[in-house]
Amino acid sequence: MPNQTSEKDQRALAHLQTAFGQPGSGRLRYAAAMYFNRQGLISDDALEVYRICSADDAEDPATLLSQRGIKLSLLPERPIDPALRLRLLVEEVDRYLGELAGPGVAEVRSGIARHRHGDVKLVPPPANALVGRYLETALSELSVSHPALAAVIAETTPHLKWITYDEYPPEKIGESFLHNHAFAPLIGHGAPIPAKEFDLGLFLISPHILYRDHYHPAPELYAPLTGPHGWRFGPDQPLIIKPAHEPVWNEPLAPHMTKVGPTPFLCIYGWTRDVEEIAHVIPANDWPELEALHLGT
Repeated sequence: MPNQTSEKDQRALAHLQTAFGQPGSGRLRYAAAMYFNRQGLISDDALEVYRICSADDAEDPATLLSQRGIKLSLLPERPIDPALRLRLLVEEVDRYLGELAGPGVAEVRSGIARHRHGDVKLVPPPANALVGRYLETALSELSVSHPALAAVIAETTPHLKWITYDEYPPEKIGESFLHNHAFAPLIGHGAPIPAKEFDLGLFLISPHILYRDHYHPAPELYAPLTGPHGWRFGPDQPLIIKPAHEPVWNEPLAPHMTKVGPTPFLCIYGWTRDVEEIAHVIPANDWPELEALHLGT
């Protein structure tokens, strides 16, 4: 293989490393193995192992390769390009959203389709202590049901810029939320894949934190990857406990609030227009009670 691998080569390498257990992952690994077999980089014997293992998405071909004394020494050990990692993450996010039903999902997927092939501009991001502390726990929960999505988030995170939103007045949004959340833009304003009037990214909040009642002009999709968490849609409305993978669609200017459960809150978010308009906090008298509340106890 040449010193500079093509994106097609890199993509095949990534597919060869697809997380075990994800539906269809065995076939994806086998297809990647066939790609390298045609280039003479994987032997016919090794390809047969990938064929056998393709029937079981949870089976690691490395076990059978080792039992048969087969090595993949011809494959390049070059790491996957960060820009391709980002594209694979966006593809996996879109695949995940395609499994969901409800308002807003189609709109966000349409935005992904319009922008996913844009130029990627990544810069080395600073470390984020919140992400270092809580992301692994959140991904551990996600990996049970969606191992491929969890794996590609983990692989791409070192190349993502996780940001603490600072447009809220601290006295209104609360100090606890202010220092216990971060989001990583994937597509949109200030994101590695630029876009206008569309934002897509990941959002992380520490356990038990209250994201106080607020609203914004942008219509918004939350696709929670962990749960359960508490939600309400107006200061006078009851707290509703929702599990992971149940999307929440917030219409423009609609009030909403999130109370994080014992597992860190990790979600996919999508804003489909008015993305540069700021959010506003809605005062509520019961914030102290909700901030002290520990769901599930």
